[in-house]
Amino acid sequence: MGDGGDAVHRKGAMMRKNRFLAAVCSLVFVMNCSACKGAEQEVLLIGQQGTGQVSQLTGQAGAQGNAADGGQGVEQPGSGQWTGQEPSSRSGTMQEICVYVCGAVESPGVVFLPDGSRAADALEAAGGFAPEAAEEAVNLAARVSDGEKLFFPDREEYEAQEEAAETAASGLVNINTADAAQLCTLPGIGASRAADIIAYREAHGDFGACEDIMRVPGIKESVYNKLSGKIAVK
Repeated sequence: MGDGGDAVHRKGAMMRKNRFLAAVCSLVFVMNCSACKGAEQEVLLIGQQGTGQVSQLTGQAGAQGNAADGGQGVEQPGSGQWTGQEPSSRSGTMQEICVYVCGAVESPGVVFLPDGSRAADALEAAGGFAPEAAEEAVNLAARVSDGEKLFFPDREEYEAQEEAAETAASGLVNINTADAAQLCTLPGIGASRAADIIAYREAHGDFGACEDIMRVPGIKESVYNKLSGKIAVK
């Protein structure tokens, strides 16, 4: 009986030991699984953060590229869509200007021309020069602008313009074309005398010579002597 009791006792102790070891192994296994799962979640979280950072950097690089391109959009590969501001070259439209062409041309009137056109283009649109035109009067290479009035003088008008320009450059007053204000700048000529000069011109035509101004009532030789070096008739 003694030997049998010892055997039973040893057997029970061995079973308790085995159960203890099984419990310890189970605990270690569970802890290892938990640690692996936590590590896997951490790796997944880090991967997601890295993806977000890459996406953010990609977006920043795209924005900088758009800024370097002058703020215009780019066509996304494979999308078939244009994003951002559309360049004018893609619009297919050309801006026009409106110019009024008059004077010695074949067809005076309003013409529409591409922006950046020159006087020669406006002249061509108006049918070209009329026979009496002073062809050298206008710079045909000059650019024209929207709303401009482009006048082509005839030969008589151009000669009168040239004479007036020469007289103005010389500092003389043309008594055939001067208005009342210009005539009043002459010594001995006031508002009433200026009105008399203009009235004489309208009644008798232009003065043929400077001394003809003495035909105007009230202008005598003494007044003319003060004017002789300051007036012109062309």
